[in-house]
Amino acid sequence: MFPLRLFTAVALLGMIALASPRAQPGVPTFENVQAGSGIDFTLAHAPTADKRLIETMPGGLAAFDYDGDGKLDLFFANGNASPAAAKAGPTFHNRLYRNLGGFKFEDVTEAAGVAGRGFAMGAAVADYDNDGHTDLFVPAVGGPTLYRNLGNGRFEDVTARAGITSSPWSVAAAWLDMDRDGRLDLFVVNYLDWSPTADRFCGDRLRDLRVYCHPKFYTGLPNQLFRNKGDGTFEDVSTPSGIAAHVGKGMSAAVADFDGDGRDDVFVTNDGVPNFLFRNVDGKRFEESALLAGVALPAFGRPVSSMGVAVHDVTADGRPDVLVTALKGETFPLYVNDGQLMFHDGTHQARLAGPTSVRSGWGVALADLDNDGRVDVATANSHVNDLIEHFETSSYKEPNAILLNRGGTFEDVTMQAGLKSAVAAHRGLIAADLDADGRLDLVTTSLGGPVELWKHTGPAGHWIAIRLRGTASNRDGLGATVTVGGRAFTVTSATGYASSVLAPVHVGLGGATAAPKIVVTWPSGRAQTVEAPGIDRLIEITEPGA
Repeated sequence: MFPLRLFTAVALLGMIALASPRAQPGVPTFENVQAGSGIDFTLAHAPTADKRLIETMPGGLAAFDYDGDGKLDLFFANGNASPAAAKAGPTFHNRLYRNLGGFKFEDVTEAAGVAGRGFAMGAAVADYDNDGHTDLFVPAVGGPTLYRNLGNGRFEDVTARAGITSSPWSVAAAWLDMDRDGRLDLFVVNYLDWSPTADRFCGDRLRDLRVYCHPKFYTGLPNQLFRNKGDGTFEDVSTPSGIAAHVGKGMSAAVADFDGDGRDDVFVTNDGVPNFLFRNVDGKRFEESALLAGVALPAFGRPVSSMGVAVHDVTADGRPDVLVTALKGETFPLYVNDGQLMFHDGTHQARLAGPTSVRSGWGVALADLDNDGRVDVATANSHVNDLIEHFETSSYKEPNAILLNRGGTFEDVTMQAGLKSAVAAHRGLIAADLDADGRLDLVTTSLGGPVELWKHTGPAGHWIAIRLRGTASNRDGLGATVTVGGRAFTVTSATGYASSVLAPVHVGLGGATAAPKIVVTWPSGRAQTVEAPGIDRLIEITEPGA
């Protein structure tokens, strides 16, 4: 046994070692270049004294190449004056901006025909008909819209013809190939059975402070699943697939092969009730397995206000992990995949509990922001209630956050990265390389405020970007797994809070100078090994059999 004095000295040294960060590489920095970019979109949520719950929930966005010129364009879902199907005017139009290069964008909403309808919430992009043009689904209150990209700069509303039916309130959606037939199916995330007449007074009547009601006062909804029939139409398989049997309060969805059986599974964040993990049993049926898998609740055993979700191989063990945003005091739970559809709550071990418990998060991205080969975290933050300061020591508007992966644990570098000063009611967030310089940029939305267009201006390591072209699989290879140096990347377009990115897989290589070996496991089941021709470049891989 150690003498007490010696034991105390050893313990103190250990504490100092833990508390003293070792020398770290440079922090990526960002500059908001929205002014002068041509993006003049403001998220119009139409706030009222009645505090309609829909007002505080929009903000999804998407990045995708709608015109096939190799540059990522930006789409923003917008609110409305009411939940009516018709937009009340141009202020409430959804917006599409064409990327001209050099962080310059052109508003092509009217020419593209995507001004939209209803109180739009988010976006989900994919080439569902495999014609080489990326299509767009917009969930909303007042009816969702499925836009087919005609390939000539315009989109066609095919919602009714395609057989996509609406729900009282859809927030998000995700594209997946559930039966591996090479055609993308549509999963729609539904929130609450809400209507303008269902609103009630919530808050403090004595002080005449009315706030947005907690979702516990409303009935939840089942999600929907539409199977792609391959002829431009979809079949509603929500009931036979087992999806409709589970009523939740869905906010966002993530798609990945969580159990390694070669089929797409779906994780759904639920607001204030346990999350869902729909395990794909046989390509036709799904089994809700969240509680047994360990992702229904954080380790402390209570549901949180789960908002956005991101999936990535955070621990570099080849399995997809899950990160969820929530409100202040709840942490942003990190569910670490242990294999065989078993997860553990790794939030505290990764040192995420401290920096996330003081924030309220919505949009989230798991992405290698400094290209060091480790997955970092970016979040869009704000509380849900705009009068929260009257009830607790919290702020409604917050800056976004960046947490760098320092090798298994995360460090809050928001201040150094340059995001601290932009305080707003943030909602959506995406990470995408908008100028094709090998560094991921950030785009965020905020209620009643302009877009924040965060250009990556700081240091970053080497990189490669991998674009897949499916033949037997769907055209963009959604559902494929790309493995580089033992790190697995799930190819998906669903991300964050009600948002979507369809872009090449971004792989940070740090200081590596040798071209890495790439292994692609296609949705069709084919495995392909490719030697990268070099680094700091885009690599296109076509599925064998073309």
